Amino acid sequence: MNLRNLSVSGPVSQTQFILICNTGLEASAFRNEIMNRRSRYADSFWLINLGIGLLCLGSTLGCQGFSSAKAATSVTPGTAQLTATPPIMAAGEVVIGSSGTAAGALNASGADVMVTAATSNNSRFTIGGLSLPVTIPPGQSVPFTLTFSPQVAGADSAILTFTSNAQPSTTTESATGTGTAASTHSVGLSWDPSSSPNIAGYNVYRAPYAASCGIYSKINGSLNTATTYVDASVADGMNYCYATTAVNSSNEESGFSNIVADVQIP
Repeated sequence: MNLRNLSVSGPVSQTQFILICNTGLEASAFRNEIMNRRSRYADSFWLINLGIGLLCLGSTLGCQGFSSAKAATSVTPGTAQLTATPPIMAAGEVVIGSSGTAAGALNASGADVMVTAATSNNSRFTIGGLSLPVTIPPGQSVPFTLTFSPQVAGADSAILTFTSNAQPSTTTESATGTGTAASTHSVGLSWDPSSSPNIAGYNVYRAPYAASCGIYSKINGSLNTATTYVDASVADGMNYCYATTAVNSSNEESGFSNIVADVQIP
């Protein structure tokens, strides 16, 4: 079987053409599969009826699984590009001697991107969660984690650099964090046990207070099985709000308890 006089117009970012001679699917099932792949791979998946068969234009991922002839021809891939999100990774305020984290992602477009290195110009900011080298198909992303471990009080920053086969070959991202001195104070909390059945433990939430309670964050690292908790990570001069929730053995969490507002730290 020969494939002759094939031309494609418009932008081309595909990695291969596959001539589908026998899909192995009934007609209705095949139509459903095509609709599914068009939905999943959007602009990176097309089919052309050549009379002798169907031509799948798309990434290896988009065309895989079809019973097909060998690749009919190849296409020069589009320009591979790599971006990092969010544009600035903020680890927030972290007590000296502890660590804070922020989540980011590497995003590929144009063609497959192989990331071979991830570095930081500041040893207090480290990159984790990536198993290098890693190949990212176009239109997809991989997550990574930034860890900030301050050694002194004050604002800090870093430039994260990711090396790949994309254009340009290095992608940079800014990272920020602020080291805060450990507080000499703590807040002791206690509450009545929940009357609901099968309670496995409790979560403790804290929010900053300035005229009203701000956004709450969970402050216990693991489920608290007691009805008491000591918050030793408060900052001097701050005001806080506290609330607790109950969690049952099915990992279902209740709403907030009554809120204790405007707890003042000297």
